Amino acid sequence: MSEKVILDSPAAPLLERMVATRQLSATDAQALAAVKPSVQTEENVLRWLAGEYGLTFTTLEDVDPDRQLLSLFPARLLLKEELLPLKRTNGTVEVATSRLFATQGLDALKTLTGLTLKPVLATTEAIQREIKKRLGVGADTIGTLDEEKGFQVVDENAENNDLDEAAEDEASIIRFVNQVLKDAIELRASDIHLEPFEDEFRIRYRIDGELQDTSVPAQLKRFQPAIVSRVKILSHLNIAEKRLPQDGRIKIRLDSAEVDIRVSVIPMLHGEAVVMRLLRQNSKLRGLNDIGMAERELECFRRVLRLPHGIILVTGPTGSGKTSTLYTALNEINDSVRKIITIEDPVEYQLKGVNQIQVSEKAGLTFARGLRSILRHDPDVVLIGEIRDQETAQIAVQASLTGHLVFSTLHTNDAPGAVTRLVDMGVEPYLVASSLEAVLAQRLVRVLCKHCKVADDSATAQALKAQLGIPSATTIYRSVGCRECRNTGFHGRQAIFEWMDTDAEIRQLVLKNASSDQIRAAAHRGGMRTLAEDGWRLVRQGVTTVEEVLSVTTAKEVAHTTAKHAAASNSDETPGSLTVKR
Repeated sequence: MSEKVILDSPAAPLLERMVATRQLSATDAQALAAVKPSVQTEENVLRWLAGEYGLTFTTLEDVDPDRQLLSLFPARLLLKEELLPLKRTNGTVEVATSRLFATQGLDALKTLTGLTLKPVLATTEAIQREIKKRLGVGADTIGTLDEEKGFQVVDENAENNDLDEAAEDEASIIRFVNQVLKDAIELRASDIHLEPFEDEFRIRYRIDGELQDTSVPAQLKRFQPAIVSRVKILSHLNIAEKRLPQDGRIKIRLDSAEVDIRVSVIPMLHGEAVVMRLLRQNSKLRGLNDIGMAERELECFRRVLRLPHGIILVTGPTGSGKTSTLYTALNEINDSVRKIITIEDPVEYQLKGVNQIQVSEKAGLTFARGLRSILRHDPDVVLIGEIRDQETAQIAVQASLTGHLVFSTLHTNDAPGAVTRLVDMGVEPYLVASSLEAVLAQRLVRVLCKHCKVADDSATAQALKAQLGIPSATTIYRSVGCRECRNTGFHGRQAIFEWMDTDAEIRQLVLKNASSDQIRAAAHRGGMRTLAEDGWRLVRQGVTTVEEVLSVTTAKEVAHTTAKHAAASNSDETPGSLTVKR
């Protein structure tokens, strides 16, 4: 039973909560409120408490817990009581805790191990972070399974399956899979990879476009078939089929937010591998002014949104934010006088006032078939999730020529490449020239963590600034890594853009069936900036790093920037500046 305390102090809510959770005694709370009435954080309270009782306080930043020592303690108890063994000195084990007066956890550990324990104070957040890092996601669940007498994962080729035994363990496997999904969503992951190897079952999350290892319990490999089977059940797949690839979907709700999960299962050498793509359906859309476009691109985008008909394409690889950009555009023109219909696979965002159709290949509802039906519903604006084949491309062109504004996506490396891709798909050049209004290519670059980024004054950085036309006085930054960004140096992503208007010169080139290089040269003459040039804009603003821009752009784009800067330096323009035609 926790003590109750009523305080008349600005810090009363914090202190009362810490008393309720046994982090602080009522007597100490009264004393602290009298000495420091405006104390603000749990860390400050614990530091004061450490001084009062002659204990050590640690942030756990530079502490590396002994893994061999950790193995002596049951993971379930450490997680439940939020205790983290740190090191053993002269027969005494230091254990980090944030709840000094909740002694039942330390007593239980002492009873189980027979060791002498000494409490060390640390914040709740720091302990939870380190426990997850050291023990792995779902360690308490796997620990429970491991401790259960008689538990055995049934061999996938065995004929006799003990259903009663499997039913007993089902709840624990369900809990573990739920923990993995929840952890991935909280970490902003876009994908979850479950990968089987000979001696381990690895789990990785793709965060900000980069795969990151996730700590998992060492004994997880034993439960690999059961975990994969649970994912298959959630995805409505055939759990008995282990030789062929399967695709499915899961829909979950977490804290009133819906997440659509696309699941792919493929047999590998050491078992089935699973990849789950997380699509947050209720994600809040930003306005057109907030997506990070430069002035020229933003003005061009707003201009085409006012057009009565035509095709606007957004190009880029999978996961480059194309759909988010298109929905931002739709949100901008979504009003009571326009009818907007979308057909997608799957529907990633839900917009009020927009009619949305989800492709269903099994039911026979393809992009082409759905698009034909859409045009009989008198739309003003049509969004096609992706132009995948000749039939869809031709219907999209015909729709634009009959008075509809059509938005869609295409997989090409840059904006000029979209023109030749449509022609390669079988669309006549004269139809492309008369219907295509603009192409927007984009990539995502990681945004520097604002907590740990530092100025890059290295000789390499100075040389790059000179080469790329970035003024020498401009500060550019490099990534470092800290607790806030999981030691990656980055937090979040932002798009870089390449906008190409199909002006008269480009239309003539399309009619002549010109190459993408010729179209690209004409687009540059018309004012198009490459993806790399837009990336250098973000580098100058301190948003991202040179390395990030180089990782998502081509050598041809970088060479164009260098040549453009060299030409500008040899002209009457100021050396060291990169001018952009608007």
